[in-house]
Amino acid sequence: MKDKFREIEARVGELVLGKEEAVRLALTCLFARGHLLIEDVPGVGKTLLAHTLATTLGLTFSRVQFTSDLMPADILGVNVYDAKASVFRFHQGPIFTQVLLADEINRASPKTQSALLEAMEERQASVEGVTRRLPEPFFVIATQNPVEQAGTFPLPESQLDRFLMRIRLGYPDEASERRLWREADRRDLLAGLNAALDGPGVSGIQAKADAVHLSEPLLDYVHRLVLHTRRPGLYRLGLSPRAGHSVIRAARAWALMEGRAFVTPDDVQAVFPSVAGHRLQKADATGPGDAAELLKVVEVPA
Repeated sequence: MKDKFREIEARVGELVLGKEEAVRLALTCLFARGHLLIEDVPGVGKTLLAHTLATTLGLTFSRVQFTSDLMPADILGVNVYDAKASVFRFHQGPIFTQVLLADEINRASPKTQSALLEAMEERQASVEGVTRRLPEPFFVIATQNPVEQAGTFPLPESQLDRFLMRIRLGYPDEASERRLWREADRRDLLAGLNAALDGPGVSGIQAKADAVHLSEPLLDYVHRLVLHTRRPGLYRLGLSPRAGHSVIRAARAWALMEGRAFVTPDDVQAVFPSVAGHRLQKADATGPGDAAELLKVVEVPA
């Protein structure tokens, strides 16, 4: 199983150059049944990463470009009247896919952003009183421009909490950037990429991740991390029970990708900053909390 994960990472890494940690975190997020938020400046490969993951894993893919005039129906779908049959027929929106790329999600209004909430939490979409199940697996990858850029709406806490992880790609290193310029366009390379898995295969890995053992000392460790964020004066809001559960799910998936059937403290520490970082805001509102700092002050189980 570990060899299979390394093969998947290598295939994605052939297109998304020099971003090994980001690739592994993205795969961890998917195998943990979570959703991923990628925050970075335009042009560093956010869309490429999303499309490459979907292709490598053999999953259906849709992209929605979020704009200020995008409406919920543009995502969910709409009922259209069929005059010949005298009935309304539902036309599915792009959300009915396995991997949905919500590109520049914070350029849409809060009303449109909220159209994703039910889908991300319940894996279903409700349109005009009718609820429809989404395909399995269902994975949202949202990209977000830095909030200081013009034309952006900050994501509300309720929306941020639906994302299991937030990662950043950053600029490539010099060697990767020069290779990127020398080689063929990444979109052309993507067209020739073969799938290493398929939908049932991904669902099977998710089930295996759910079954990875978490000992009581590790559960206590995660709980201490969560409780530390709730101390008065540190953060505007401490981590919620959902956030703690997200840390556990991500740590289990990370352990599975490392070839183990049990979680270690290293697994928790590997995923904690990406799971907790976007959920923490300093109490003085001067900026986001540094989740990595918590790992230095909370006791690690022996």
